[in-house]
Amino acid sequence: MILLEALYVAPPALTAQAPILAIVIPLLGACAAALAPSARTAWVISVAAAIFGAWMALAVAGEVMREGVLVYVLGGFNPPMGIALRIDAMGALMGLLIGGVGTLAAVFSGHSLVAEVRAEKHTLFQAGFLLCQAGLVGLVFTGDAFNAFVFLEVSSIGTYALVAVGEKRDRRALPAAFNYLIMGTVGATFYVIGVGFLYAATGTLNMADMAARLATLDQSTVVQAGFAFIIAGLGVKAAMFPLHGWLPGAYAGGPSLISVLLAATATKAAIYLMVRFMFEVFPQGSAFGQAFLTWGLAPLAAAGAIVCSIQAVFARELRRMIAFSSVAQVGFIFLGISLASADGLSASLFYMVAHGLMKATMFMALGALALNIGARRLDDFAGVAREAPWTAVAFAVGAASLVGTPLTMGFLAKWGLIEAAITSGQVWIAVVIAAGSVLTVIYVGRMIEVIFFRVPLPGAPRAKEAPIGVLAPLLVLAGLSIWFGLDASLPEQLAQAGAARLFEVRP
Repeated sequence: MILLEALYVAPPALTAQAPILAIVIPLLGACAAALAPSARTAWVISVAAAIFGAWMALAVAGEVMREGVLVYVLGGFNPPMGIALRIDAMGALMGLLIGGVGTLAAVFSGHSLVAEVRAEKHTLFQAGFLLCQAGLVGLVFTGDAFNAFVFLEVSSIGTYALVAVGEKRDRRALPAAFNYLIMGTVGATFYVIGVGFLYAATGTLNMADMAARLATLDQSTVVQAGFAFIIAGLGVKAAMFPLHGWLPGAYAGGPSLISVLLAATATKAAIYLMVRFMFEVFPQGSAFGQAFLTWGLAPLAAAGAIVCSIQAVFARELRRMIAFSSVAQVGFIFLGISLASADGLSASLFYMVAHGLMKATMFMALGALALNIGARRLDDFAGVAREAPWTAVAFAVGAASLVGTPLTMGFLAKWGLIEAAITSGQVWIAVVIAAGSVLTVIYVGRMIEVIFFRVPLPGAPRAKEAPIGVLAPLLVLAGLSIWFGLDASLPEQLAQAGAARLFEVRP
C-alpha cells in the first residue's frame, strides 16, 4: 500500500514551489520547443518538461495528503483580492493523472509524430502539446473562477491546432478541428458568461470566497443563470451527452498523441471543474442544484451511457468506436456524480482515473500500429496480434479494463459506482451501469475477435511491432491498469479524501 502522506519526493524548498512549477515549467518548455532547432531537440525538451511537471504533481499530492489543502499565493496579494492556487485531494489526483499521462505521451511522441504529422510541424506540435499540459494543470490547481477560464482556453488553443495537424494521416482532421474549435468556443463563452453572472451577484472571482458569499445570498435568478451557463459550457468541454458532437471526430481524425491526451485528461479536467462548482461553489442542498442533479444530469448521463454504447457497437472504424465509448464512459462518471454523495463522488473520481488510463492505453496502442499501417476500419486490423503481439496485448489490457474484468482497475471502478448507487437507493443507476457494461462487452468483443482471431486480409498492410520508445510507455500504461486493479491505494486515498472534504465527512 502506498501512503502518500509518507511520500517525500522533492526537497522542502522545491516542494514549497511545486504548485506553480508544475504549471510554469511546461509553459517555458513550450516556448523552448517552439524555438528548438530540430524535432529531436523539441522532443527532448517536451519529455524533460513533462517529467518535471509530473514530479511536481507528485510532490503536491504528498503535501495535500499531509496538510489537507494547499494555498499558493501569487504576487504577495492574499485572496480574495489576489490570485491564488488552491489544491485539495481532488485537484492533486487530477494533477497526477495529467502529469503521468502527459509524461508517457511525451515519450511516445518521439516516434508517433513521424508517421502522423508533417516533419516541418514537429517542433510546433511539441510546443502545443506542452501548452495544453500546462493549461490543464493550471485548470485543476487554480482557486480563481476567471483564471480557470484562462487555463481552459490555454489548453484548448493547443488542442485545436494539434487535432488539425493530423491531416497527414486523415484529411478529416481539418473539419474535425474546426468543429472542435466552434463547439469549444461556444462552451468557453457560456462558461465565462456564467462567471460574469456570479461576479455580479457576489463581487468576487475567488471560488472559496464566492462559495462563502453565495451561502449568505438568496438564490436569485442571476445566480441560477450563472449556474446554468457554467454547467452548459463545461458540459460541452466534458463531452456530456448530448453536447458531445465534437468528440468522435476529434478523437478519430487527430493524431494518436492528441487522442491519448484528450481521452485521458482534457474531458476529465472539465468534469473536475463542474464538480468543483456543483458541490463547493454553490451551496449544497440548493433547490435548483438538486433539481439539476436529479432531473437533468442523471437522465442525460444515463442516455449517454446507453445511446453512445449502442453507437460504438455499430461503428465500423476502430478509433470512432473507442471515441463513442468515451462518451458512454463519461455518462458513467456523471451517474456517480448525480448521486450527490461522498461515496458516489469518490467512485466517480476513481472511475475518471481508471478511464483515463484505459483509454490512453487503447489509443496509444492504435498509434503504435499506425506507425506501419494507416488503417481506419475495424476489419483492417484483422490478425495484427500475430505480427505485433506486445502492442495487441497492451490494447487487450486496456479493453479488459474498459469492460470491467476482475484484476483490472476498471473492475474496481465499476464496482464502486454500482455499490454507491445501491447504497444511495438509486438501483436504476446500477441497472444502467450494468446495461452499459453489457454493451461494452459486445463492442470490445468485436475488437478482440478481429485483432486476435481473424486472418489478415489479402493485400492489407502488414503490421510490425513498435520500437521500444513506443512500447515502453504503452506497456507502462497497460501495467498501471493491472497494478491499480491489485493495489488501488494511491488513487483511492486521493479520491476518498477529495470527496470527503467536499461533503464534510470523514472517509
